[in-house]
Amino acid sequence: MYFRRLADVRNDKDLKQKEVAAVLGMNPVVYSRYEKGQREIPVWALIKLAEFYHTSTDYLLGLTDNPSPPAPHA
Repeated sequence: MYFRRLADVRNDKDLKQKEVAAVLGMNPVVYSRYEKGQREIPVWALIKLAEFYHTSTDYLLGLTDNPSPPAPHA
């Protein structure tokens, strides 16, 4: 479940939900709902989080356990 991974990655970086919400330019309550699985995370926010955490969207979604970002395309 992707919302659990979002919380885990944030906690690993010792960040608060309000800090991550600020990176996304949104209300912390909205971000909290993503982590709780109460609201579907938009694609733009998922991409921005992957860039912020230097990982892949697949990792954040729980589709892989490899946190390494994909290699850039040539």
